[in-house]
Amino acid sequence: MTGGARGAGERVVVAAGGTAGHVVPALAVADALRERGAEVAFVGGERAEAELVPAAGYPFHRLRVVGIDRRNPARAVRAVGLAGLATARAPRLLRRLHPGVVLGGGGYVAGPVGLAAALLGIPLALSEADSRMGLANRLLSPLARRIFLAFPPEDGGGGRSARRVFTGRPIPAGTLAADRGAARARFGLPSDRPCLLVFGGSLGARSLNEAAVEAFARPAGPLSVLHACGRRDYELLSARLAKLGSPSHYRLHPYIEPFADALAAADLAAARAGGSIFELAAAGLPAVLVPYPQATGDHQSANARWMVAGGAATVVTDSELDADRLAREVEDLLADPARLDRMAGAARSLARPDAAHHIAEELLRLASGADSEPGSTGTCA
Repeated sequence: MTGGARGAGERVVVAAGGTAGHVVPALAVADALRERGAEVAFVGGERAEAELVPAAGYPFHRLRVVGIDRRNPARAVRAVGLAGLATARAPRLLRRLHPGVVLGGGGYVAGPVGLAAALLGIPLALSEADSRMGLANRLLSPLARRIFLAFPPEDGGGGRSARRVFTGRPIPAGTLAADRGAARARFGLPSDRPCLLVFGGSLGARSLNEAAVEAFARPAGPLSVLHACGRRDYELLSARLAKLGSPSHYRLHPYIEPFADALAAADLAAARAGGSIFELAAAGLPAVLVPYPQATGDHQSANARWMVAGGAATVVTDSELDADRLAREVEDLLADPARLDRMAGAARSLARPDAAHHIAEELLRLASGADSEPGSTGTCA
């Protein structure tokens, strides 16, 4: 989908950071904007965005912010101080970049930039990738012209929710284009074996990582494993696999890019339940979901319930997760191809692959001053 001349010459600033869960959907929107001729610049901190945004070819401007650690008063005070400095710097940065609209994509950096946009009279929009709104988006929501929701609002909308638009979560354009045969060849996976994809986000998921290696590192049938474990745990898990003789059926990677290849290569996923569930849905990939119990507002449990209700996943709580339980869940699903097919179809029915394009169109309307009724390109919540 392209938007013709719409957006040519418009400037959009995207503020998103912290985790790939914030940055990846923001990049998907940026790509849709760039297709329409808009100029896009990012503002972020020093985590996932500092690597992913420049790699995608977008100008990147740093504001130093960190999360507030409620368990450590000294770190909390430092975080507040950095937020104050970022809030002072953000208006100067936006005056220099002179955008027609600002998109807050989540993460602490979105707070100072979104506030600066509101103070300067620049239209502000927010994109929420999870079922429960994060702190920055909650604080900024009264100032936003549009709030793009990955999930239908639990209250069904109404009242002041006219600004909220249910679009789904933006996903990378290549998610639907990846070729299964080429993806399997890339990872050296045999074509005649089912493949389990294990992943837990850009940092990884310690409990899921350890359960997967313990459950599947020793061959117990015709199963290949493709495991994106995150950079934090990679050396530790590599050493454990080396002690087992580096089994050929187990492919361990710290990170996989483009991730669409991993989704295309797999028959089943074992994963956390962050915003990446929309990539699972778009790829039609059934999943065993293990929600991260410390996620803000327990939003990953809510995300997982949405997938289960749609028939696309099963859930194992983190407290119940161990190697035996994970192995049983995977074996039961792989032993029932008809059930896997039903789950794959259910996953695709939940997907909203045009979310990035819908959001891009709304942003360009805001930038041009055509502040039309929300929902004309998405589903009004």
